[in-house]
Formats: sequence, structure tokens, C-alpha cells
Amino acid sequence: MKSISKYIEEKNNIGEKVFSVFLTAGFPNKNNFTQLALKVLDAGADMLEIGFPFSDPLADGTIIQYSSQTALNNGINLKTTFSYLKEIRRETGKPIILMGYANPVLNYGVKRFADDAISYGANGVIIPDIPIEEYDNFYNNSFNGLDTILLITPTTSNDRIKIIDDKSKGFIYCVSVSGTTGVQYQDKSRSIDFIKRARNAVKKNKTLVGFGISSAEDAIQFSPHCDGVIVGSAIIKSLMNDDSNFKNTMSLVSKIKNVL
Repeated sequence: MKSISKYIEEKNNIGEKVFSVFLTAGFPNKNNFTQLALKVLDAGADMLEIGFPFSDPLADGTIIQYSSQTALNNGINLKTTFSYLKEIRRETGKPIILMGYANPVLNYGVKRFADDAISYGANGVIIPDIPIEEYDNFYNNSFNGLDTILLITPTTSNDRIKIIDDKSKGFIYCVSVSGTTGVQYQDKSRSIDFIKRARNAVKKNKTLVGFGISSAEDAIQFSPHCDGVIVGSAIIKSLMNDDSNFKNTMSLVSKIKNVL
């Protein structure tokens, strides 16, 4: 399986920015989630982030919190998330990343989680509440074979960015705002200043920007300053109001990819 960084590099080399879409496992409907994920990839997403639900998702705004709670109410857990991963992997070679919080992973067993993630076809993991100080202790050697993607925010110093760049594998996740996902207002010029600073400080990894990107217009503004964008809340919000064929959501995915 091709590494995430190699995949991003190849896309960038042909003049494209990477488009990664976040979906909450089993949302909005646990029975056709695999079909939804494959449709998102067919509509233009280059990579997929599958969020495994948790009752207290600290970095997520109300929209993703809602999707996470709905998924939990529908009985979605790490076991069902892995079953979706297995089904999706059968149909695509595009990178798939598991994203979620440390608590469910600790409950599942860190080594067991890493082993299952690898065997079912994940390329990487994003666990936002593991600070860099806990990196070696948490990931240890269990995650060999998986990219462990770390986040930076506008409050991250350049010195700390360099440490995170050294540890992160796959790419650096640039959180464009100080706050949770799905922000309604952000100062775009300040966000872009941060992304430029981050890209300058990051030497080893590609940089993908997430949080606060909800439209093709946003993607146009941010894409010159990064290697790709990540969209989550806007996709989840669209799914909340969409038909059974996810027509509006697929249109949104296509529009964003077309400008990248």
C-alpha cells in the first residue's frame, strides 16, 4: 500500500491539492455507511478520515458531536468501525485514516487497536488528544506500519511545530482556527498567516488544513498555502439534511475537489 505522504506528493506533482473528507462511522445511517464512503471517494475525495465515535469529543463542534452521539446511539463502536474499514478497503486503494480520541483506543487496547487498524487496511491514525509529550509512550512500537498524524494550531510555537514535524508521519494536520470544528466565524487572513508560518516551519511533512473549510470558496482561499484541505463539519451538516442518495453531499464534494 502506498504511503500517505507519497500519495499526497504524487497528487501535488500533477498540480492537484489533496482533498480529505471526514465522516463519522455509521452516520447518518449505519446500514449504508460503506456505500456512502465509497460514493464520497467516487465524487472526488482523495482520502477518507473515518471518525470512531466518542461521548466527549473535545475538539469537535456541535455538528460532529451530534453525529458522534447519533452513531453511539446506533450502536457504533470500534468493532463496527473496523468492519466498515474492511468493507471500504476492499473497494478502494485511496488512503483511509482512522480518527478519534484516546479513551476508546485505551479501552479497546492500544496494541489490539493498532493491529486491527493495520490488518483491516487503515493507512494512518489521528488521535488529537495525545500531546507530543505522550507520543512515544502511547504509540510505542505498536503502530509500525501506520502513519501517526499530529496536529498543530495557531497557538503552536515554531519550536513546537518543528518537534511535531519530526514525529508526525503522513502529513501535518493544520487546524486553521483556535477552537472546535465547524466554526461559524473565522478571520481568514489570520488563519492564512498561520498556515504560511506553519508551512515555513514544517520541513519533513506535507501540510493539510482543516477546521473552518466548508465550501469551494474556502478551499480556493486556503489551497495556495497548503498541500491539501480537510472538510468534516460541512459534509456532516450536508448529510443531516440530504436525501437517501446523498445527492447534495456528493455535489458539495465534487465542487470542492474541482477547485483543488
